[in-house]
Amino acid sequence: MFAAIEGSLAVAEAVKRCKPDVVSAYPITPQTHIIEELAKMIANGELKAEYVNVESEHSAASVVLGASATGARAYTATTSQGLLLMVEVLYCIAGLRLPVVLGAANRAVSAPINIWNDFQDTMAARDTGWIQLYAENNQEASDLHIQAYKIAENKDVRLPVMVCMDGYLITHSIEPVRIPSKEEVDKFLPSYRPEHCLTTKEPLTFGYLMGSEGYMETRYLIHEAMENAKGVIEDVAKDFSSVFGRFCGGLVEEYRLDNAQFVFVSMGTMVGVIKEAVDALRTEGKKVGALKIRSFRPFPKEAVIKALKGAAGVMVIEKDVSLGSAGALALEVKDTLYGLKKMPKVKGYIAGLGGREVLNETIVKALTLFDSDVKEPVFLDLKESVEGRKYA
Repeated sequence: MFAAIEGSLAVAEAVKRCKPDVVSAYPITPQTHIIEELAKMIANGELKAEYVNVESEHSAASVVLGASATGARAYTATTSQGLLLMVEVLYCIAGLRLPVVLGAANRAVSAPINIWNDFQDTMAARDTGWIQLYAENNQEASDLHIQAYKIAENKDVRLPVMVCMDGYLITHSIEPVRIPSKEEVDKFLPSYRPEHCLTTKEPLTFGYLMGSEGYMETRYLIHEAMENAKGVIEDVAKDFSSVFGRFCGGLVEEYRLDNAQFVFVSMGTMVGVIKEAVDALRTEGKKVGALKIRSFRPFPKEAVIKALKGAAGVMVIEKDVSLGSAGALALEVKDTLYGLKKMPKVKGYIAGLGGREVLNETIVKALTLFDSDVKEPVFLDLKESVEGRKYA
């Protein structure tokens, strides 16, 4: 069924069909519509689940941790300051190998207070042990939630998944979305049957004290599970295609990379703008293409090398910055390509922070500045002067 629907509501419909047993979240803009809609579904009897009201995002994360530990399928959603408040518990959820799914409506973090979109919130959580998938549009945000449970609950993964979607640009925009049927989701996603969970029939201890004799091994096993997740993410995307009749998912997406000498790399809704810019530049005879990173954690090194090894130049444009260093995605791409016999020149750009609009002109400017000596990371579309200093 196709419907013109707000991104948040499309996500709520997808989550409903995944049949979570427990939903808990604290409302925070721009996540609120997702969790508000799920609360209505539960109250109206459309979704047989327990909705737990809490006083903070830290508590919401704690609730879904406890629920998942008892063998329940659990869901939460948050954004920005709320995600940062959860971070302590996010580490615990991953460390306990609990397959929780979290919808992250990307939003800038304070200060100054800003409620608009960028990726600095989820990038701050990139080392928590959660798989991170980034959606380009409403359809992907919906589809990736359904895939997230199948990825998280895979016996070779057993890690939580964060589905990241641009705040407002996805959560509050209305687009045509194919809403999956209950029968399709039931065919694709089996009921959750954990190998281990807390039960009085077979008492277990979760998260006990561990010293230096074993802690390092737990980190290694999570890293190994992340590596396993690469193949699982690809397999789940293929399974999704066979059931739903359309392809969505996978680690990366290539766009017009045939004979491309220069490649734009990005994530989220900005990829849509980049695709339009690529099309326009191609009509001018420019040999450009784009690579969308859908999975930031695990980072798809092999797929990135395959896609970019023949390029002369790579422009990484992202909505985050590791202050004092560079953009997180640019750092990953440079590390991945380092050591190739013929390594492309890679340049990192920062754009769209705090919701600043990214236009086709922004993307073209990145290409124009590629061979310039402007210091990296290049901040695109800065005001002409900041405290008297001029910028590109």
